[in-house]
Amino acid sequence: MIVDERIYTLKIGKIKVYLELYERMGLAVQTKILGHMVGYFHTEVGPLNQIVHLWAYDSFEERSRRRAILAADPEWMAYVKEMRPLLEKQENKILVPAPFSPLGEMA
Repeated sequence: MIVDERIYTLKIGKIKVYLELYERMGLAVQTKILGHMVGYFHTEVGPLNQIVHLWAYDSFEERSRRRAILAADPEWMAYVKEMRPLLEKQENKILVPAPFSPLGEMA
């Protein structure tokens, strides 16, 4: 199992707008295609104006396959077109759970 950690730094003051847009246009299509959302968060302390979301996959290959399907989906592309102006920066990391992690037990 792997976890894809995605961090989006938004323009100042755009958390509420982003979350409303994501819930209305992005959530259903992304969860349908990507599958296992571990969590979706926004920051309150530390680096501000950030959205952090985590997605679990059986393998890197599964992640690549699912993300390619998402990138080709017209509903997703419509969402991205609306969302992109809110972004300042994107980051992502692939995380591998330690053997004793509760997520490690799902593998």
